[in-house]
This record gives sequence, structure tokens and C-alpha cells, in this order.
Amino acid sequence: MCTITLEYNQNSALARRKLAALLATGLFIQKEVKPDEPTPEEVEAHRKFREEFLYASKIMSAKAFARHLK
Repeated sequence: MCTITLEYNQNSALARRKLAALLATGLFIQKEVKPDEPTPEEVEAHRKFREEFLYASKIMSAKAFARHLK
């Protein structure tokens, strides 16, 4: 068995009808796909990015508050 991935505009009535017609033939089945779990490297990269972003945000906020409190 082979797998086909289709991308289409879900707001397009024509695309939805064509997909429904394709599935109605019985030659194809629709399968739910779960998103892949992030790798430990991706988790670590996201954690590092978040920490850097929050640090920069705190610094910029402190500078802005200091300007207005003078």
C-alpha cells in the first residue's frame, strides 16, 4: 500500500467536493495522522530560545520602565 498526502484549501467548495468524490470511489481511505513528537534536541532548542527571549524581554522592559520612572 502507498500513501498520498494532499494539500488543499479547506475553504474551497470545489476542492472539498473533489476530495469527497475521490474518497467515495472506495479506492482510497482517509487516515488521521498524529503530529510527530519533538526530538530531545528540538525540546532543548525551544527551551533555550524561550529563556533567551524572556531574558531579552525583561531587559528591554526594565529599560522602558526606568525611562518613564525618572
